[in-house]
Amino acid sequence: MIPTMNPESINVRVGLEIHQQLATKNKLFCDCSCEEAEKYKIFFERRLRPTQSELGVYDPAAIFESKKMRTIKYRAAAGSCCLVEADEEPPHEVNGEALETALIFSLALHSKVADEIHIMRKIVIDGSNTSGFQRTMLVANGGHLDINGKKVGVQTICLEEDAAKLILDNGMIREYGLDRLGVPLVEIALEPVTGKPQEIMQVALTLGRLLRASKRVARGLGSIRQDVNISVENGNVVEVKGVQQLDQLISVIEYEMRRQHGLILIAQKLKKEKHLVDGIGDRIEDVTSILSRSTLNIVKKSLADWDAKAVFKAIRVRGFSGIIGYEPYPDIRIGKQLSELVRFYGLGGVFHSDELPNYGITGEEVDAIKKKLELVADIDAFVIVGGPNDKVEFAVDAIIQRLKLALDGVPAETRAATFDGKTIFSRPRPGAARMYPETDIQSIPISNTTMLDSLSHRIPEPWDEMINTLAKTHGMNKKLAEQVFDSPYLKLFEDIVRSTTIQPAFIASKLTEDLINLQRQGRDMTPLNENIILDTFKRLDAGNIAKESVVLIFEKIMKKESKTVDEAIAALGITPINEQELQGTIDHILEQNMSIIRSKGIASLGMLMGRCMSVLRGRADGEKINSILKQKLEHLLSSNTELKKT
Repeated sequence: MIPTMNPESINVRVGLEIHQQLATKNKLFCDCSCEEAEKYKIFFERRLRPTQSELGVYDPAAIFESKKMRTIKYRAAAGSCCLVEADEEPPHEVNGEALETALIFSLALHSKVADEIHIMRKIVIDGSNTSGFQRTMLVANGGHLDINGKKVGVQTICLEEDAAKLILDNGMIREYGLDRLGVPLVEIALEPVTGKPQEIMQVALTLGRLLRASKRVARGLGSIRQDVNISVENGNVVEVKGVQQLDQLISVIEYEMRRQHGLILIAQKLKKEKHLVDGIGDRIEDVTSILSRSTLNIVKKSLADWDAKAVFKAIRVRGFSGIIGYEPYPDIRIGKQLSELVRFYGLGGVFHSDELPNYGITGEEVDAIKKKLELVADIDAFVIVGGPNDKVEFAVDAIIQRLKLALDGVPAETRAATFDGKTIFSRPRPGAARMYPETDIQSIPISNTTMLDSLSHRIPEPWDEMINTLAKTHGMNKKLAEQVFDSPYLKLFEDIVRSTTIQPAFIASKLTEDLINLQRQGRDMTPLNENIILDTFKRLDAGNIAKESVVLIFEKIMKKESKTVDEAIAALGITPINEQELQGTIDHILEQNMSIIRSKGIASLGMLMGRCMSVLRGRADGEKINSILKQKLEHLLSSNTELKKT
């Protein structure tokens, strides 16, 4: 029987790492612009490999990435990239504006600033850095964040360069845009805290508000990312990277609580039955010939695509019968963890004995595999993985190691957050061997008596004071002011207010409530850039579209059915209607619905408004339509003797 997880009964610890882009004009180690490139005109490719640390040790995460054997292609554009991003020129001096911002954040968080800042190289060979490492520097440590009278400790504050922007990943080739590589990024790591997911979200929200209150950070999608270190009682720490939104953070924590606790329950079951690691992977057999007659599409496709290089191997797992497919919670099982693992070698997944015969693999084929592996019936299990021979060799080793870790419960690993709030395996946790000194840049001495004293007056004012000022300045209620401040669009909101005569509250509601509703409907925010949003509001201000058109245009572009505001307007057919056409359309709708008016009188207004909006939505202001309709209906009822009687 599958247990029901009670979140209150699971002790979870969560450590947050906030990565926030800074609003500097130039990158961290060169004078290139931080603006996103419109077109790429420079192309080159690399193959990256792991290197030893100063102590002669290879980082496990780097070794894992190297086994994927990917080719990395880069795209660049003049103005946003130079030889520094291409790793063809040494880095320049550290951006003074970015360092100043990191120091201001350190002071705001009561942290101890380092006497001397040293630039370090952090090995990263997934292709996101052309050099094979990311440059980072420890600015301060210690300190605390105040949250409703409680203090959350700060571990470290670092200044580092952002990674390149992933454009494509097809398993064998990765493509990156270099316009984001080198953008200054501040990383703030907090001490682990315990509590409900909503309470932990409040920690992230408070820190994010502190950063935004400085008005020295970038705004917009992707400008702030949370890495989350999560562990449950008796489990190792799992790092989840790439959480971009706060509601996603809650879902990720809840999913990891369930996944990690489920893995601990599986480990307890294995230990109770006294399984030993010696029986995991003690026999590996080539079963390509057995599966060559299979009707399973993935098998046929693999054999056809890889031809003579294709191989399917079966791994014997002593005593694991019923364990690989066992689900202590729905969708939490060892088999799924193995499938996630091999996909990072460019392979489609695994099959195991707990789920076979199935998927086109027959009982006869399963029996043949069991016989070849000499399995003990109802006791032993097997796992099958297929693909190019060189990748399968790596995958087999990884599967065996992962199955051995199942006896310990939760392996220490790095996972990626998915759009739906779950997580997927990314790589092993990196170790200390990934960090070593940067030799191309001198260290930076910090004078506590001069530099820091001059920055102390730039610490941002408290968040609640900024909200009150924002609400008062723009005539909004406090809730709407909070929403626009917490959104990625505060600067855009202020730009629209300055350049139009539209009511600020209307602008704020469209940029927050309406866009959030569209996202909840599964709409993609990516195509809706700030230029399109600004253009839409300027059309409204000029009287070219109605208020109701704003969200319709946003949705059309988010659905990728139009690329520009002009295309969206044409596709929606929402060209403005003149006064004569508007009056005539409303008169026509009244004439068509006289029978309803006779029976319901003034109570028919709501129904009539709905029919008017179905015809006029986006072509005229809804408030104006309602005013004209109500006036005409009241006149019709008062002047018509027959209708008066009804």
